[in-house]
Amino acid sequence: MMSGKHFKAHEVSCCIKYFIFGFNIIFWFLGVAFLAIGLWAWSEKGVLSNISSITDLGGFDPVWLFLVVGGVMFILGFAGCIGALRENSFLLKFFSVFLGIIFFLELTAGVLAFVFKDWIKDQLNFFINNNIRAYRDDIDLQNLIDFTQEYWECCGAFGADDWNLNIYFNCTDSNPSREKCGVPFSCCTKDPAEDVINTQCGYDIRAKTVSG
Repeated sequence: MMSGKHFKAHEVSCCIKYFIFGFNIIFWFLGVAFLAIGLWAWSEKGVLSNISSITDLGGFDPVWLFLVVGGVMFILGFAGCIGALRENSFLLKFFSVFLGIIFFLELTAGVLAFVFKDWIKDQLNFFINNNIRAYRDDIDLQNLIDFTQEYWECCGAFGADDWNLNIYFNCTDSNPSREKCGVPFSCCTKDPAEDVINTQCGYDIRAKTVSG
């Protein structure tokens, strides 16, 4: 009787062990993929050959998202895989504590965002304005802003006039850019019947608004 219970408990233990292993190896592979994409993007931009250029970008480099998320997934996946496969109590504890820390940080961030919502709003506006200034400085940042504006159907943080912060889109007399007093194409409302994106649809938009 005792041997039957022991066998059943051992069978359940094996199922949990290989379930955790299978879940974490997928997690680990995803982490490797995120890191590879991030490093490839930096390689394409020449950052790996000139590490000091990391600090040159005025706005946010989206590649950091891939590297940070990929790094965390890689570490967690590795600890979970090896810990489950080898039944290593240290790695399993590390895995559990790491997950607990991430959950605690997310909970803390949520509480702080609620308590200091005005400060968070100011910092968010500052962050968005910095990235508007750096719109043409980095292709990944440019694509991220365009995607965000298209997805949320918005233009800048507060409106189209936010693009006056960018040297290519501002309305100053000294601005020689063809995009002067305009907005990026991602601000435009798209016609479903059009198959080709009109990248010049934002030209002179704010100039027309002012004159009108």
